[in-house]
Amino acid sequence: MTEKLLPLAAMEKIIKKVGGDDVRVSERAKVALKSAIEEKAEEVAAKAWRFATHAGRRTVKESDIKLAVKGGYL
Repeated sequence: MTEKLLPLAAMEKIIKKVGGDDVRVSERAKVALKSAIEEKAEEVAAKAWRFATHAGRRTVKESDIKLAVKGGYL
């Protein structure tokens, strides 16, 4: 069983936000978006953790996340 980190209802809201309330969203589309977002979030979190540890911290800060999203390298 897959751990529920993000609810499928939130995926539908995201799609409807960009497409309008009359957009219909399949369950498979919600699951696909959820999977893509969680995969990207794990990549960003891992990179942010590397930035924090490189700086000698055990705390991931907002700046680490922003740098990871920007594509900073370490």
